[in-house]
Amino acid sequence: MPRRGLVAGPEFEHFQRRYFTPAEVAQHNQPEDLWVSYLGRVYDLTPLAQEYKGNLLLKPILEVAGQDISHWFDPKTKDIRKHIDPLTGCLRYCTPRGRFVHVPPLLPRSDWANDFGKPWWQRSCYEVGRLSARTRTIRIINTLTSQEHTLELHLEI
Repeated sequence: MPRRGLVAGPEFEHFQRRYFTPAEVAQHNQPEDLWVSYLGRVYDLTPLAQEYKGNLLLKPILEVAGQDISHWFDPKTKDIRKHIDPLTGCLRYCTPRGRFVHVPPLLPRSDWANDFGKPWWQRSCYEVGRLSARTRTIRIINTLTSQEHTLELHLEI
């Protein structure tokens, strides 16, 4: 029987942070711990990096680990930006850093496996939270002990 006057606290076993600052995302910049942000969301691509370890197509993603890659995406379609290829006249993905995982090759190839389902940028399983666009740093000082703590807070509009 529950005791009166006590309020149950949050279950930290299933607790997930919802907002991350760009500085926090920037700390995850290694192949063993690879995060990126795009279009206001934060994604943990570590499982993708482990799955394609040693693959040359992973190189453009490794180069931008810990950074915001919103400029790769069309905000309306939430897909990789596209352009008309001047040689073929076909609509192609715009990948200035080079082709990366799940992006089809420029020309048809028999060795490209397209049986991966949704591309990684459309899968929600990699999403870990939202990118905090606005933050404020506050400083808390305990005047009795002179201890000082600095916190960075997310500001929601």
